[in-house]
Amino acid sequence: MTKTKPFLRWAGGKNWFTKYIEEFLPNEFNNYYEPFLGGGSIFFYLKSKGFIKNKSYLSDTNSELINTYRVIKSNTDDLIKLLKKQRDNEYQYYLIRSQNFDNPIEQAAKFIYLNKTSFNGIYRVNKDGKYNVPYGKRNLKNLYDFDHFYEISKMLEKTYLSTTDFKNRCKQIDINDFVFIDPPYTVAHENNGFVQYNQSIFTWKNQVQLSKIAQVLDYKNAHFLITNAYHQSIKDIYINGKQIPISRSSTIGGLGAKRTKYKELLITNIKNEN
Repeated sequence: MTKTKPFLRWAGGKNWFTKYIEEFLPNEFNNYYEPFLGGGSIFFYLKSKGFIKNKSYLSDTNSELINTYRVIKSNTDDLIKLLKKQRDNEYQYYLIRSQNFDNPIEQAAKFIYLNKTSFNGIYRVNKDGKYNVPYGKRNLKNLYDFDHFYEISKMLEKTYLSTTDFKNRCKQIDINDFVFIDPPYTVAHENNGFVQYNQSIFTWKNQVQLSKIAQVLDYKNAHFLITNAYHQSIKDIYINGKQIPISRSSTIGGLGAKRTKYKELLITNIKNEN
């Protein structure tokens, strides 16, 4: 079966990890959870490949992102009607960026358009919560593959989408469920121990809370796979499960940015018998 690709460009996304994910999956699991959804690379891969057979609980603190997923799931035709009117040019970009919509379908169309045509697909807002990423000058003749949106909508069947905080979402995980956790890569003693995550701050305290959640999940006999920064402070607080370093090529950066290989850390309690 062909894998379904994400419909969004997402900084920090895990599309690169799909080539490795099958090595770390439990042999079977009940429901699937992903509390830092972002572009959803891992979810779409697992769902399209048939690994997710039951319900999926997908969440993220970015309410505009979750609204967009909900609209694609339930209002695909109406969304596509709006997307067909859009064009990739600087005038329309800043016009759409400046507009506010109360209608969730119009807001989703705006979110998708800005993600497609902005500089590097970055999601960034100012202190007033306004999206402020500049125009990307991509010169796209065909903005969208509309068949892809219908494919995405099908993948979102049997999913429950929410803006639930990761701590509350993880409380719902039960025995034999599987959770993929891709938090912001906060480490101790760097940038004062926090990073900007969507419109909220993900602190070192949150990272410690997440490590304790991993202990609870292990106690519940739930399966977890966590991606994180390869850093001693991370190694020290995650005491449950195996810690596996993995290298990949960095693809995030502006024009002329140096592409380097660096390590990330996988933390998992899954005992793969394959």
